[in-house]
Amino acid sequence: MKQTRIVIIKKLAAALTAASLLTFSLSANAAEKLEKDSLKLGFIKLTDMAPLAVALEKGYFDDEGLSVQVEAQANWKVLLDRVIGGELDGAHMLATLPFGTAIGYGTKADIVSAFTMTLNGDAITVSNEVWKQMKPQIPLKDGKPVHPIKADTLKPVLEKYKSAGKPFNMAMTFPVGTHNMKLRYWLAAGGIKPGFYAPPEDTSGQIDAEAMLSVTPPPQMPATMDSGTIVGYCVGEPWNQQAVFKGIGVPVISDYELMKNSAEKIFGVTKEWADKNPNTHKAVIKALIRASMWLDAENNKNRNESVEMLSQKHYVGADYEVLANSMNGTFEYEKGDKRDLPDFNVFFRHNGSYPYYSDAVWSLTQMRRWGQINEYKSDAWFMETAKKVYRPDIYMAAAKTLVAEGKAKASDFPADSETGFKAPSGDFIDGVVFDGTKPNDYLTKFSIGLKGKQKVVGGKVVE
Repeated sequence: MKQTRIVIIKKLAAALTAASLLTFSLSANAAEKLEKDSLKLGFIKLTDMAPLAVALEKGYFDDEGLSVQVEAQANWKVLLDRVIGGELDGAHMLATLPFGTAIGYGTKADIVSAFTMTLNGDAITVSNEVWKQMKPQIPLKDGKPVHPIKADTLKPVLEKYKSAGKPFNMAMTFPVGTHNMKLRYWLAAGGIKPGFYAPPEDTSGQIDAEAMLSVTPPPQMPATMDSGTIVGYCVGEPWNQQAVFKGIGVPVISDYELMKNSAEKIFGVTKEWADKNPNTHKAVIKALIRASMWLDAENNKNRNESVEMLSQKHYVGADYEVLANSMNGTFEYEKGDKRDLPDFNVFFRHNGSYPYYSDAVWSLTQMRRWGQINEYKSDAWFMETAKKVYRPDIYMAAAKTLVAEGKAKASDFPADSETGFKAPSGDFIDGVVFDGTKPNDYLTKFSIGLKGKQKVVGGKVVE
């Protein structure tokens, strides 16, 4: 009997060893299937690069057999050029940026995205002097300004600047960037003209403008405003809260209040890279999905740990307190006026990491609205362009693999019947309803901006 037990134990041990070897072999084979296992990924020093930092720090890239280096870039133009040139395998990008390259605005390239890094996360900040002049127009409740604050409260300030012969200069981060589109949307919703583009002759974006918008890299915005070069800006965190902490400005509206749950950043690679490295691309998306899940898990229980990560110099490098001010579901406007804003940063909930075609179409409508696309495009063109850039098929393939591996639940992700188009929504500061399947109809609803067959010629809008 004892010998029988020994034989059984030996057989079990042999079976376990074989199983271990098989598992190791499968893992090795999976790693061997990666077309490229050593990657360099770029980012800009903003809070919403968090999924990259988390995927690296928590070992999610390692789990996929990837050796990843992440590297801060000087500005969006440098980041884009390095992705296109192959110096970077992929990068944290403005959600609108790939559509600029798709239409050939500035740089022509084919960028694809299978992952939305974040929803929301931006704000519009003005200098103390501008805030002082805006405040009399803003209603108060319990002694505090009523939010959201609309841009019509800024109009009397612009009139004073105009009377004094001074330009009203504001900054955004990139011409085809989300911050440009959001700042323009807020201004126009308040009856202020943010200006038109007329490429290739005029790429200033200041044709017929009442507020002059120009580019400043995100980390430089507080100092640029403090110097008096600009009087306000739209940027991601932590550079709005930094203005509050330094006592040099006041955020007047978050993008969550401006346009609820809008796509803000994506992970982008060139189409050539994606076609050449499909398994590697999927592995990266798997790691980023897990990072986003971790960031939003259990009512943001991991946010303090993520803020510790981001405060490191090689990531964002801002003070812990500045980063925590928005990452922990609050947002400070005037100094001491701290309010709950639980969805200021969304990484995974609300299907936040899924690349919706409707978000892509919205980006393209704003480029058309302001003349970066300076000619009529059919609804079909908007759809085709959106589908060339956004790749929910790759996202869902990565998601299903995570479910099969027991690292996620099917209910965490959109159903197989998902069309990629969100339901029509009026969650914008002006209440205008956006239906991603009807882009041209959407553009007709704005009093300021191009629509139909209109274009900008010789500094004027013509039919």
